[in-house]
Amino acid sequence: MEAFEYANPAKKEQVVELLAGEWGKTAVLAGGTDLLSLMKDTVEAPTRLVSLGSVEELRGISLDGSGLRLGALATLEEMLEHAQVRQEYPALTQAAEGVTSSQIRSRGTVGGDLCQRPRCWYYRGGFGLLAKGEDGKSLVPGGDNRYHAILGNRGPAYFVNPSSLAPALIALGGRVRILGANGSREVAVEQFFTSPMKDGERENVLQSDEIVTDILVPPARGVRNATYEVRQREALDWPLVTASVALT
Repeated sequence: MEAFEYANPAKKEQVVELLAGEWGKTAVLAGGTDLLSLMKDTVEAPTRLVSLGSVEELRGISLDGSGLRLGALATLEEMLEHAQVRQEYPALTQAAEGVTSSQIRSRGTVGGDLCQRPRCWYYRGGFGLLAKGEDGKSLVPGGDNRYHAILGNRGPAYFVNPSSLAPALIALGGRVRILGANGSREVAVEQFFTSPMKDGERENVLQSDEIVTDILVPPARGVRNATYEVRQREALDWPLVTASVALT
């Protein structure tokens, strides 16, 4: 792991101020279950790491007449232990139950689940999001492309989204609240994810000086919802296929 500066602000506005205007120079640390592995493998090498651990306003889970609010730092375990969430949003808890590691459940955050980097082994091997070889062509179509996207992909990136919660949040009409240097904005979870078309583009709509602060989900009382997965093994692994449904 390369040397880096560590910042531990207490306010979300301070986090934004510490972020750089260019991807790769700074990184946001939430639970760290994905980022630290990338840094150890030198796939990511930020010069500054900005921790969210002391930003209390990013924590918490609340449910009222307007729906569900998940703080970006709420953990998967906290969501699983929330009785009302289990009752009204089973699609979310079933998705979280698919993460079978108790360590990742206790450390992994809701915001981090949405923002984790692709699990494409070419990207993880240092070939970038577009997985290009020395000739500038994608390595995926003619290479080992097991578990890459076969539906809904525009190319030239061929990875699938690794988020456990995204399908359920999309089915439930969830929205992501984002804070950046230009203020706060909200984006539908369905529109949060993008497919990079050229070098320098990312897999979501976040800018380099923005963070996810909350995930907002409409009321689901009376809405039948569920998440279904097909996986090779029940131990810690990513599913081969995930589907979520919310039926009124």
